[in-house]
Amino acid sequence: MTHVVTRFPPSPTGYLHVGGARTALFNWLYARRMKGKFVLRIEDTDTARSTQASVDAIFEALEWLGLDWDDGPYYQTRRFPVYREHIQKLLDTGHAYYCTCSPAQVEQMRQKALATGGKPKYDGTCRTKNLPPGDTAVVRFKAPLAGTTVLEDVVKGNIVFRNDELDDFVICRSDGSPTYNLAVVVDDITMGVNTIIRGDDHVMNTPKQIQLYKAFGCPLPLFGHVPMVLGRDRARLSKRHGATSVTAYRDMGFLPETLINYLVRLGWSHGDQEFFTKDELIEVFNLENIGRAAGVFDMEKLLALNADHIKAAPAARLVEPLAPFLRETGVDIEGDPKTEKVIATLKARSKTLLEMAQSALFYYQEEIVYEEDAARKVLTVEALAPLQSVTARLEALEDYSEPSIEAVFKAVAEETGLKLGKIAQPVRVALSGRTASPGIFEITAIIGKERVLARLRKAMAYIEQKGIA
Repeated sequence: MTHVVTRFPPSPTGYLHVGGARTALFNWLYARRMKGKFVLRIEDTDTARSTQASVDAIFEALEWLGLDWDDGPYYQTRRFPVYREHIQKLLDTGHAYYCTCSPAQVEQMRQKALATGGKPKYDGTCRTKNLPPGDTAVVRFKAPLAGTTVLEDVVKGNIVFRNDELDDFVICRSDGSPTYNLAVVVDDITMGVNTIIRGDDHVMNTPKQIQLYKAFGCPLPLFGHVPMVLGRDRARLSKRHGATSVTAYRDMGFLPETLINYLVRLGWSHGDQEFFTKDELIEVFNLENIGRAAGVFDMEKLLALNADHIKAAPAARLVEPLAPFLRETGVDIEGDPKTEKVIATLKARSKTLLEMAQSALFYYQEEIVYEEDAARKVLTVEALAPLQSVTARLEALEDYSEPSIEAVFKAVAEETGLKLGKIAQPVRVALSGRTASPGIFEITAIIGKERVLARLRKAMAYIEQKGIA
């Protein structure tokens, strides 16, 4: 295989779910690893359920994940002339025929076969009649009656299907529309796709598709059927296990690199390595290490991995994805020079961007609201003197930098004989409203001199008022 061409063919009947995203990812990674081509195809022949909103949602999810395509998007509904041309080829070469059996008659054939212990399938009534086209006629593929069809699967190994258990399946409906198996084979042939990685729910379609490839005289692609993604209860992943939409994870504050890292590890391994960047995956991804066991989706592991990716990301990388979460709280960080410094203080303690945004609020708020317990325990009369001393020294600072701020706290500790924590904690509550925050010198520097002094004065007034009450 000189030039690998993979594809991702979603049906636009809803959002892009986790299982579909993993399929897209495997195909994208393999194409990038092999310096090949990744094709996007929209399989929208189910016109009753396909919507433009779903198409847009699929594009949005792929773009957020960074899975760019080299060819397409193609739309099956715009390719009917191509399908008709290939159906006619099969008719002309004797690999297909017209059938006028009604759905009721076909159902009777299936029931009769079941009653006698056979496979429920079409019995070939019209196979040799050489019928002409007609308003009610479908086109059936003339499948081989004996022998076997072998699926050589790079993941599952060889799977052998007995041809006498398969039937002459419909490739064109009476309204002229192609069926799924015909359309995908024609698409893959005409788009040059030679590597098909997809969910193992497609295994039963594959012998029919292999027979179509052979009838067209085309080489078979490389097939790899990957196991499904399951919930922790080992049932197929669904809404009851949590969000299954890719963009829902974006909206919960996950990074795209986290989801890529997590999804690729649901069924693929590279030694014991768990943490991967996208570039690392492109370098090492292969088909041989895709496992045969189903991947189990675990939200706690995903959260832990997201924390790792947030921690590893440069602060500048997180500014743009954090912005929408802060905007939801009324904070606009566009052009704010301190945002990278804010993020740097929060990276190591945030599991999601949503959590980071909540933790970052005190940096931007005009008015700090004290947590009740924090104010009661920390903003006491005993804290007033150290707060006054810190305020006076900070006010006098000409070099308002982190080292100078640290020197102020140490000077107050020496002056009062108090431990640093006894000084830092009331300042922390004054500046953030809570007892837990990043380092006190860092946050005092980042918030800025004027705002820090205003918050310290407010805290002292609060203590004095509480003392009077």
